[in-house]
Amino acid sequence: MVARSFDLAPAALATPKLTFAPLATTSSEVDFGVDAGTLDLPGLSSEEFTELERAVLTHHVVVVRGQRGLTPREQLELTRRFDPAALAYGHGHRPEIMQASVLVQDLVSIPDCPQVKLLGNGRVRDHEGIADVTLTHPSHHAFHRTPLTREREARGLTRFYRWHLDAALYELHPPRVTTLLALDVPEGPDQTVVYDDGSADELHVSLGTTAFVSGSKAFDTLSPTQKDFALRTRVRYAPHPYVWMRHARARANGLGLFSEGRELTRDELPVYDDDKVTTLPLVWKNPLTGRPSLQVHAYCVEELFVEDEPIGDLDECRRLLYELMRPAIAPARVYAHRWQPGDLVIFNNRGVWHSVVGALEPDARRVYHQCNLAASEAPRGVEGACRTS
Repeated sequence: MVARSFDLAPAALATPKLTFAPLATTSSEVDFGVDAGTLDLPGLSSEEFTELERAVLTHHVVVVRGQRGLTPREQLELTRRFDPAALAYGHGHRPEIMQASVLVQDLVSIPDCPQVKLLGNGRVRDHEGIADVTLTHPSHHAFHRTPLTREREARGLTRFYRWHLDAALYELHPPRVTTLLALDVPEGPDQTVVYDDGSADELHVSLGTTAFVSGSKAFDTLSPTQKDFALRTRVRYAPHPYVWMRHARARANGLGLFSEGRELTRDELPVYDDDKVTTLPLVWKNPLTGRPSLQVHAYCVEELFVEDEPIGDLDECRRLLYELMRPAIAPARVYAHRWQPGDLVIFNNRGVWHSVVGALEPDARRVYHQCNLAASEAPRGVEGACRTS
């Protein structure tokens, strides 16, 4: 493992009760993520929560251990502390939209606390008011244009599923944080992620991991010309984007879609309001550190504007984004969390991208609770508030 140091002085990183240590990693290029140990999250004082929030904004991924007893209501209230004015789940609560989207198989609402979602793999009974449900782990088999063969999977190979941010990207602002709680973690041998994108890149991971990369690192590693382009560019997302792209197919490394004309036309989409279509900067400013972060959900992009001039061609938009984003998912820059039961990962949804990893057998049990809330304010670009229309 590689020892890492913090960007802030130790006095700024700890209170008498909160101490953060760098996460174990095999790469010095993973310069984010901290382990907070075991905390009484419902009982955090205002001062302690302020320190936790500072750690999330500074280090992007914070792991809190020993949280199997955290109730859905407590997880919701913790998530709301990061944005007290936020109330709705990050993707909203319109069943007809969710049922028509690519997300329908991924999330089940907890009945008494619908902002918290049950996700994972395998059959789950008598769980938080849910009598009986069979969960399906999102897999490249259902979404990549050329999934792995069973023969290659039998050799321990796997894929990133979809690099993304948690956000509806229509009507609602992207959540500030996501909280993800592991209750049951699948058991099995480690796997190797293969990129299958013309490179020889691969990454050794644990079964059912969640992978993260830093948007700040993604921006920092761009060339001066690319940085200038990114800072001058805004992204318009499709109306109801997860419905719009439900028939499209992804690249083998999980980074964006192929342009094959499989997206729905505007006439085929559910009713939408042009005023609720989301347009955001390509680069977002961290509200605490001021660092720029390349933050984009490449799957949902319909158009790019460079100083208000549209690119015009969807395939060209995707090509430009891929060139900007691909260096960030190089194996040395990916943190793949090795889950333990009771781990609660709090991540800065406006500072990292993440991906589900792997394909699980039907009887492999993976039970998680996820919560994120549509933010009360839009993210800001480096030059000020982003435009949303």
